[in-house]
Amino acid sequence: MTLRYLLDTAIVSEPVTKKPNRKVIKRLDQNGIYCALAAPVWHELVYGCDCLPQGKRRTALEEYLQTVIRASFPILPYDEVAAAWHGRERARLEDLGRAAPYVDGQIAAVARTQDLVLVTSNTKHFAAFEGLTVINWMT
Repeated sequence: MTLRYLLDTAIVSEPVTKKPNRKVIKRLDQNGIYCALAAPVWHELVYGCDCLPQGKRRTALEEYLQTVIRASFPILPYDEVAAAWHGRERARLEDLGRAAPYVDGQIAAVARTQDLVLVTSNTKHFAAFEGLTVINWMT
């Protein structure tokens, strides 16, 4: 199995929204074995869940994170190579007056340095990154 896609937080969260996008669900079903997460996405998921008050929703999300997400997708590190790429891209974008959110840069760096297609519903957030292939499974 060769990884092809890096999923961002919005795509991984889509199955547990009130009205999940059918296109995302279908693409996850078809391509799940080719997908991974970046460590910063895992951080966002855990953080978001832990910010919720104790209750049924939080318990259900904690279970989803462990039994579905963690069990289904490898979590790729934001490592030395990704950090160097991110640093260069961040400097380039700031020089152009187009600073990107830091975590988006980390996610983009993992995708780019691992030669993966970034799957997101927020393509505008990642459009300025050089050499990054981005697709939207929501459309």
